[in-house]
Amino acid sequence: MLIAVIAGALGLLIGSFLNVVVWRVPRGESVVSPPSHCPACDAPVRTRDNVPVVSWLLLRGRCRDCADPISARYPLVELASAAVFVAMALRIGLHAELPAFLYLSAIGVTLALIDYDTHRLPNVIVLPSYLVGALLLGTAAAVTGEWDNAIRMLIGAVALFAFYFVLALVHPAGMGFGDVKLAGVLGMYLGWLGYSELVVGGFLGFLFGGVIGGTLMALGRASRKTKIPFGPFMLLGALVAILCGGALGDLYLNALGR
Repeated sequence: MLIAVIAGALGLLIGSFLNVVVWRVPRGESVVSPPSHCPACDAPVRTRDNVPVVSWLLLRGRCRDCADPISARYPLVELASAAVFVAMALRIGLHAELPAFLYLSAIGVTLALIDYDTHRLPNVIVLPSYLVGALLLGTAAAVTGEWDNAIRMLIGAVALFAFYFVLALVHPAGMGFGDVKLAGVLGMYLGWLGYSELVVGGFLGFLFGGVIGGTLMALGRASRKTKIPFGPFMLLGALVAILCGGALGDLYLNALGR
């Protein structure tokens, strides 16, 4: 359980930084300069006020200087990042590929929020993730000798990218090329784990998107013409597939066998 505790603490710290990334990247701002500050009064955030979750609670959700409300989204993002990091650590274990999956966790939370806010999946995050993911997983393959995983990683990236690319060509109004580029990244990780995870992860993205979209329409919150960001559903589907895609795939195959 020690790995879960360490991963949770790391997730909280990284989640605090992800809040900065989610706010600044869509605006084309640097994520390192200037230091964190209140958007209302521009006062710099003190070090003691930058402790994940705890500082927000002690400040009662308000800026120390101007008392402007601080959104509860900030601690929620930190907690969500910690939860995903813990889940990944428990799923992967203390193995060579864990850094790669923690990296995916960080960009996954970031991209889901940015896409939700802006309906964009920024190239500045997605495209470097191909290189980072390939290097981290490739290093894991070299350390462990699991080159079959590396081959599946490449197949998964190409297969999911190609599938989404065809969908974008056939129905461009319903699928953006940001989704296509993200699909390749997710395919790398899902393919590394196995073909069951790859298929389940690809399927669940559409399932979650269909269920949530249908629910919003049933509640009158959306129509057929409403643009709903698909990235969060892709990322959620990939997360579920990483955590239990193999078991879900076996369950489906067993059901077919009966």
